[in-house]
Amino acid sequence: MSGLKLFRTDTTNSGMTEVMPRLAEIEADVQGLVEAHMETLLGVRFLASEYGTGPVHGGRIDSLGLDENGSPVIVEYKRGTDAGVINQGLFYLAWLVDHRAEFERLVRDRFGVTAASQVLWSSPRLICIAGDFTRYDVHAVREHRRSIDLVRYRLFGSDLLGLETVASVCGGMQAARRVRHRDVAQAAAGVQGASMVELAGAVDEVLLGLGDGVNRVERKTYRAYQRLRNFACLCPPQRSKLLVYLKVDPKDVELVAGFTRDVSGLGHHGTGDLEVQLRTLRDVERAQDLFRASYAAA
Repeated sequence: MSGLKLFRTDTTNSGMTEVMPRLAEIEADVQGLVEAHMETLLGVRFLASEYGTGPVHGGRIDSLGLDENGSPVIVEYKRGTDAGVINQGLFYLAWLVDHRAEFERLVRDRFGVTAASQVLWSSPRLICIAGDFTRYDVHAVREHRRSIDLVRYRLFGSDLLGLETVASVCGGMQAARRVRHRDVAQAAAGVQGASMVELAGAVDEVLLGLGDGVNRVERKTYRAYQRLRNFACLCPPQRSKLLVYLKVDPKDVELVAGFTRDVSGLGHHGTGDLEVQLRTLRDVERAQDLFRASYAAA
């Protein structure tokens, strides 16, 4: 947002009018806007606002939520630039990890028993939304062993909101994921053979290489690739193919039998309405435009 300029076309005079960016009047305005549309904006289901952490801890978490993969999420807001937002969020994140049962009760009461039983405690997240961040903030998140997203906001005119991911890191989870990735590959090798392992490795390399800040989250039934939200979900290899689910509207794609399928409204592992079936490395190459489109949408 710092370098982005937004213009509105003037159809009457065939001109262009710049829509000037601005910060919110108060922090609560940003919080209220995000909480009202949290799933659309962040891919996070809203749980609670201004959640008290008790008299001993003595704090209030701005927003609590649950992301698409079942990871607990804390969202902290600042109107402008505030050097304390990351440390404040980490303070609350430590409390959250120590109060898992309390969080799971919240999830159960709002989303049901199944959602509560599937909370993914291996990768709790902190999302900081602020008017801006310094280079010291970006460096700091890369030194922590936590999943942290720094998101810059701007308001444009009276009805436009812009969000920009400034930094997105997984901290200490990366090493564990690499080990898990090898375990998955080795297990697949015993069942599907080397070709499926090679194919899964190629998909993993392509998805991680789409840009900075791509995080990989392991679930039992799929592996999610996310920026601020999921853009691809890779299921374990089948006998002769891999299934990848993308955040691409199937109506915008010319579907090809045996390669792409509209799964809107159909139950499947992971998230996304477009199923891509991969059988060979050539299929991975064919799918790259779809991968990029889903990444851009996230």
